[in-house]
Amino acid sequence: MPRYALKVEYNGAPFAGWQRQADLPTVQGAIESALAKLEPREHTIAAAGRTDAGVHATAQVAHCDMAKDWDPFRLSEALNYHLKPDPVAITACAQVDGEWHARFSAHERRYLFRLLMRRAPAVHDRGQVWQVQHALDAEAMREAAQYLLGRHDFTTFRSSICQAASPVKTLDMLEIEETTGVSGPEIRFHLRARSFLHNQVRSFVGTLERVGSGAWTPEDVKTALEACNRAACGPVCPPQGLYLAGVGYPDDPFS
Repeated sequence: MPRYALKVEYNGAPFAGWQRQADLPTVQGAIESALAKLEPREHTIAAAGRTDAGVHATAQVAHCDMAKDWDPFRLSEALNYHLKPDPVAITACAQVDGEWHARFSAHERRYLFRLLMRRAPAVHDRGQVWQVQHALDAEAMREAAQYLLGRHDFTTFRSSICQAASPVKTLDMLEIEETTGVSGPEIRFHLRARSFLHNQVRSFVGTLERVGSGAWTPEDVKTALEACNRAACGPVCPPQGLYLAGVGYPDDPFS
């Protein structure tokens, strides 16, 4: 059966996450339903990462197996037709080797987190950012972020329901950008690693926000990391500012 890689963009607001669930709308469920319109049977797709409820993606990657030998462009167009009106789009499609796997062939994941700083309620970015009503010290957050880079036991920043075999991960990048978005001043967090623990990014951002607000010092983040204790973590921020922004492969199927 021909295998196809799909690059997927979605607004996570109306979904109970990526993974298919009984009686709940999910991104995986929406795509599998669209595939069943093209080839009537049960479809199961795999993704590079399982995003939580409310989390968005600009470049999630999944793969599907088809009975028919589809032209990749026509497959993406047909899927987009049947995905309407769900806020999901296939932005690229490529035929790949049958051994290629969206999750297991990946060597890195990239995330973006958007934090809006303004008192008035967000209108155009509602559901797309985490909003705080105070200014943040980005330089203090950058100092604190340095303690998180590299290979560590990230138990402190790991959800209690995380299913990863080990809390030890290597964080390759955590850059903090100050910018102006549609709704006003933003702090944007750019993160890259081979893989992430459940709630790791949201735990990082919630903790770093405490540093930016002056409630924590940068050194408090180092202490929390070394504690290897979930209770030492700062608040876990809400999901709506988080985006799966890219997945890296040794050979990019979309290039």
